[in-house]
Amino acid sequence: MLIYGLKNCDTCRKAIKALPDAQLVDVRQDGVPAEVLARAHARFGAALVNTRSTTWRGLDDAERASDPLELLVAHPALMKRPLIAAGEDLFLGWNDTTQAEVKAAQ
Repeated sequence: MLIYGLKNCDTCRKAIKALPDAQLVDVRQDGVPAEVLARAHARFGAALVNTRSTTWRGLDDAERASDPLELLVAHPALMKRPLIAAGEDLFLGWNDTTQAEVKAAQ
């Protein structure tokens, strides 16, 4: 199981603590593989981009209107976190529903 997120993100830390066998992939350092990012965008659509982040607020209108996948490659911190890959399954965020779904997929 892989957790795509940021090592200093509180939500990602909670996910790592709850899933001790999972490996963290820091999206700032390592990025997200294009195939995983494309699958995540196909599954979650616009929800994959965190429009409440400070990174988003720092973008101009032209950047915000660009392709979401290109935007996430250029600014990995814009991705809603964590993105959890468990085999072929993908999960986004770390709320009660996601936690139950991840536990069921293990």
